[in-house]
Amino acid sequence: MKSFIVLVAYLGIFSGQSFAVEPAAKDSGDQPKAKAAAKKAVAPKAISPAPTLADVAYGPHPKQVLHFWKAESDKPTPLLFFIHGGGWSAGDRTSGLVNLLPIMLKAGISVVSVEYRFIAEATADNVVPPVKGPLHDAARALQFVRSKAGEWNIDKARIGASGGSAGACSSLWLAFHDDLADPKSSDPIARESTRLWCAAVTGAQTTLDPQQMVEWTPNSKYGGHAFGFTGDKAKGISQFQEFLQGREKILPWIAEYSPYALVTADDPPIYMIYAAPPALGQDQKDPTHTSNFGVKLQEKLRSTGVECELVYPGAPDVKHPQVQDYLIEKLKAPKR
Repeated sequence: MKSFIVLVAYLGIFSGQSFAVEPAAKDSGDQPKAKAAAKKAVAPKAISPAPTLADVAYGPHPKQVLHFWKAESDKPTPLLFFIHGGGWSAGDRTSGLVNLLPIMLKAGISVVSVEYRFIAEATADNVVPPVKGPLHDAARALQFVRSKAGEWNIDKARIGASGGSAGACSSLWLAFHDDLADPKSSDPIARESTRLWCAAVTGAQTTLDPQQMVEWTPNSKYGGHAFGFTGDKAKGISQFQEFLQGREKILPWIAEYSPYALVTADDPPIYMIYAAPPALGQDQKDPTHTSNFGVKLQEKLRSTGVECELVYPGAPDVKHPQVQDYLIEKLKAPKR
């Protein structure tokens, strides 16, 4: 029971940051605001312990920065690669990490927490579709961290991703996507791998296909902003309705950016935890973070032979009640 109290509190951190709410529709008049926001660096809240290295730039944009905490060790340490949630529209590098950070460091696991461009900022940068911004920022940050493995005393093989909601979706995208490394690149960072050792996520959206969403959870309402849908208030069309109606036009984007669509047999082991039990095909109190997402992804992963543990109140076969239990066991395990 304690683990689910912690989980509810964890999800609550994001509820005040648009964690469970679709971002408001943007019209053309919002673009100057988005561009102005893109020029401002993020000032995350203080966190303890203080980062070993703070505001390390992994790219040219002010939002492309990360914090690094070095675990004390004579040997290269595993790494937690943390991606905060907030609907790709809110939150910062400390969101959701406060409780996890000291546990990881005590276990001898170094930690990186990344900032990234939000949907509005990616849109201002003319990124198409907008979700490519935060996802490719996360991939670039991971490559950057691997390029620092020797300097930061990191075992570049044993990197596990974690995060909540949109951060969870981003983590799963990294876990399932083909390696984005470009071995022929003149940029040494781009030559680094984007593959993970494992991923352990909270309240994850496992698909960005609106048709799958409504089949699994009829009152789904999240995700259109990822692909630039804003709805039409004058016509009474919500963002999600426009998303669903426009699905056929963006099938290539869904195939590239929806975690569920990317699953293959060579993917790393996955852990997912949710605050409420599933009810497939039924409306949910929190459709954006329903464990229906987890049930359907676990089915697909198991069908391809990928290890997956799914945790929710009353779930069977729970071996790791909390995210940190799973991460410590997996990241400290011998190399495969």
